[in-house]
Amino acid sequence: MTESTHAPLIIDVAGTELNAADRRRLADPLVGGVIHFARNWQGRSQLTALNAEIKAIRPDLLICVDHEGGRVQRFRTDGFTRLPSMRSLGELWMRDAMRATQVATACGHVLAAELRACGVDFSFTPVLDLDHGESSVIGDRSFHRDPRVVALLAKSLMHGLLTAGMGNCGKHFPGHGFVKADSHVAAPIDRRSLKAILADDAQPFGWLAGTLGAVMPAHVIYPKVDARPAGFSAKWLQDVLRGRLGFDGAVFSDDLSMEAARRIDGRLLSYTDAALAALDAGCDLALLCNQSVGEGAALDELLGGFAQARRSGRWQPHAVSEARRRALLPTAPTPAWDPMVDSPTYRHALEMLLNS
Repeated sequence: MTESTHAPLIIDVAGTELNAADRRRLADPLVGGVIHFARNWQGRSQLTALNAEIKAIRPDLLICVDHEGGRVQRFRTDGFTRLPSMRSLGELWMRDAMRATQVATACGHVLAAELRACGVDFSFTPVLDLDHGESSVIGDRSFHRDPRVVALLAKSLMHGLLTAGMGNCGKHFPGHGFVKADSHVAAPIDRRSLKAILADDAQPFGWLAGTLGAVMPAHVIYPKVDARPAGFSAKWLQDVLRGRLGFDGAVFSDDLSMEAARRIDGRLLSYTDAALAALDAGCDLALLCNQSVGEGAALDELLGGFAQARRSGRWQPHAVSEARRRALLPTAPTPAWDPMVDSPTYRHALEMLLNS
């Protein structure tokens, strides 16, 4: 693999089928993947056709979605199972720990099998944030307050994803659950020390460092460690996540369209500057979401800005980052829906999930 192949940008598409602007952007060699939202969904046949069209443009594009279960599940109809919140699995743990691990594995398998059968490659799950009872944006997306319970249930869910041919992404490093503010609209600040965070919220990331395929950092500032949010901090991403915890998978930025995501060192950065700052800090891939609707000017600004950054030498492709991205692509072809739902593995997982 040569350095010239690095495709670090994850973008979205406007609707339920591709338009000319979508096709042009997806063909850009700087684009490494697509993230879907509920607006990209009408039904299984439509989603499958959309993803087939994306792969026809670039077979190596990573097709992603935020599909965790509970309130964060983009596709909920036309055969998709309503997945439980992760908190409900933590509550089951308190009644029957071993049963909870079984149900978590079943949940992961059903989640991944249904997505894969519609041509989706990858979901940004599991949430490893601890439930401190403070964060409205995390809330019931968290398995539990105890990092040990979070790590074991997440590992069980990740095993279920794996059995259906899907990777995983632990989020939001080093932990978003302690702060109240929603990073979609504000810059949350966690004033604890590095020692306190490593002893609590970051524990699941350390315990699972050898199992996680990807990590997404939090748009949270931890001022006792660094003045920058974790996703723009070499201290967090290189010194702690890679150096101290030994993680060697892909690091995705969180959505760079968020207000908190682009306000760094006291100023609001352009999309291009924010993406470059994330990659410079140690991210392998940068996400810019919900910008394709309408003219898509922000996406074109980002693609043009990156092309210019490469020409000027401000940004250079990295073969290691590209290898990490490609490692998240499924190794098996997209399965057909009907044989998938008739398979004993899926039926057993679904029965366990529905009877939990």
